[in-house]
Amino acid sequence: MLVGYARVSTQDQNPALQLDALTAAGCEKVFTEKASGAQRDRPELAAALSYMRSGDSLVVWKLDRLARSLPQLIETVAALEDQGIGFRSMTEAIDTTTAGGKLIFHIFGALAEFERSVIRERTRAGLKAARDRGRKGGRPPALSAADLAAAKALLRDPAITVDEVANRLKVSPATLYRHLPGGRGGIGAQGEANAQEDHFD
Repeated sequence: MLVGYARVSTQDQNPALQLDALTAAGCEKVFTEKASGAQRDRPELAAALSYMRSGDSLVVWKLDRLARSLPQLIETVAALEDQGIGFRSMTEAIDTTTAGGKLIFHIFGALAEFERSVIRERTRAGLKAARDRGRKGGRPPALSAADLAAAKALLRDPAITVDEVANRLKVSPATLYRHLPGGRGGIGAQGEANAQEDHFD
């Protein structure tokens, strides 16, 4: 059995062209979706997959009606294959129930894996280059050593609150507290008392 799936991105778009093409292709039932292709939660697609049985084929007018990226397309078609369901795209003339169609998707899968490998390799090379130049990956610390020293000096004054110091350094009180070894209590008894006044925990 051929089951059609039509999708338009917005409520204003008309799926008539897709519906006519799917009907002409022999689809006995067609599910119509109005949702972005990047949207993972597509109820009509889920309904189509639930409706189909092993030996059926899902038919779309174009590949981008089913997915908006190569990895998403491969993931969806692989899920269909696991259920014994074929896939056909009319515009690209792809049919995974044929040897030629299966070959195309194996090539697609190899290309997607190649792309992921290239991205991983570039990321590793970029991190290594940064390390060689004396830099480490990740976000820079919110407080420099000088900032932290100034914060400790200010917080030894019981009249100065944590919020005031954080405002001066343009960070949140939580960020300031994270940078204090042993918490505010680590800067002395007066700091501990002030921390309790500020309800800082």
